[in-house]
Amino acid sequence: MKTIKTIILLAFLSLMVSYGADAQSFRPGIKGGVNFSNLFIDEVDDKNARIGFHAGIFAQILGAGETVGFQPELLYSTKGSKGQYDFVGFTGEQKFNLNYIDLPLMLLIKVGEVLDINAGGYVSYLVNSSVSTDGTLGEAYQELDRDNFNSVDYGLVGGLALNIDIVSIGARYNYGLRQVANGTAAETFLGDANNSVAQVYLGIVFSK
Repeated sequence: MKTIKTIILLAFLSLMVSYGADAQSFRPGIKGGVNFSNLFIDEVDDKNARIGFHAGIFAQILGAGETVGFQPELLYSTKGSKGQYDFVGFTGEQKFNLNYIDLPLMLLIKVGEVLDINAGGYVSYLVNSSVSTDGTLGEAYQELDRDNFNSVDYGLVGGLALNIDIVSIGARYNYGLRQVANGTAAETFLGDANNSVAQVYLGIVFSK
């Protein structure tokens, strides 16, 4: 697992250096914020999102005119769901805790000095997972481990950010396109559920 994390980090840093060498403007930064995550599960009342966090590094790589560019990021992000289940007469509350390394790759459009628009895709690697529950299906849920979930996720991402000097305040939505469950055991509870994450964050941009 450490080897995979190292490879991802080196690839990200190499990408930033490569683009930074040719870019008109290269602005690295750090960011962190709150996640409101859910899984789309037919049997679960997912009105109560799992509240988590994300944190990591990013870069704004702008071309001539500094209005359009590329924004890659590398983040640690907690996802999953929290809610009530009522499955064939079995009831209770469950929490799926799925923790990922996210690599969003986005088009960056600057509207004046204040507003940023981001849109693109992401790929994620599942670092670890846990399931907790109380109710009549508790033991069955707790038998699920990391091997019951796909280790790689991918999807679409988009959002807005407001810039005040070097501070960036933003909101973003991540929509997973890959099924979270891997195998019959997880599919029994999750079906073809995918990740859904809304984020609010604060970033600090270090200008070149």
